Amino acid sequence: MKLENRVAIVTGASSGMGRAIALLYAQEGAKVVAVARRKEKLEELTNEAAKQGLTIAAYPGDMSRKEDVEGMIDFAVRTFGRLDILVNNAGVMDNNLPVHELDDDTWQRIMNVNLNGPMYACRKAVQQMLSQQSGNIINVASVGGLGGCRAGTAYTSSKFALVGMTKNIGYMYAQKGIRCNAICPGGVMTEILTKGVGFENSSAFGTERIMAGAGNSPRTGTPEEIAAIALFLASDDSSFVNGVAIAADGGWTAY
Repeated sequence: MKLENRVAIVTGASSGMGRAIALLYAQEGAKVVAVARRKEKLEELTNEAAKQGLTIAAYPGDMSRKEDVEGMIDFAVRTFGRLDILVNNAGVMDNNLPVHELDDDTWQRIMNVNLNGPMYACRKAVQQMLSQQSGNIINVASVGGLGGCRAGTAYTSSKFALVGMTKNIGYMYAQKGIRCNAICPGGVMTEILTKGVGFENSSAFGTERIMAGAGNSPRTGTPEEIAAIALFLASDDSSFVNGVAIAADGGWTAY
């Protein structure tokens, strides 16, 4: 029960890493607000949690909309009285578009979900956490935020920026009882890999360049492996870990 009596928000919780994180947090004693666009998937999650005697409340929301992002913070505080942990997990891919093929709509869509959404969430959450003099933010970035060609230009830019924002927040509020860290997953068995979500109209040029280094990845990870790292970062076990980006990629970036 490493998170007993703590209140957590997990975005992108309808499937994959977000779902695994939400369930593990609840199993470790947290009261969890699960956020996603797909209401039916959130209902499946809350039903499963209820069968296990866990506390997960659903908040349908789109992380590209500031009103929804700020609303989820208000909902958590209104429902459970505080906010201890924020996990910005929701993210979208960019069809591997290189800069010469990148259109304005794709750029804005990726930035709205992958960067603007987390910024709105962090801004609102930190205000609450300052009033508590404690809090913990975990941003799910990507190895695409550590290396230059794991995805297209928009996705790569958004994740590099998210890592930078993580480090800034981590140091800014280190003396206020607030920590902020990032997880940078490599290939993980989520809908992105199993169903090709975010690659429906992939660039042939961009994909060829990205795949040139994909064979160096030792293996694919599981959502549960990422959730275990998210638990470590959310718990007191990581009390001296702040402002870092942890690569969780089986050694891919070590090559």
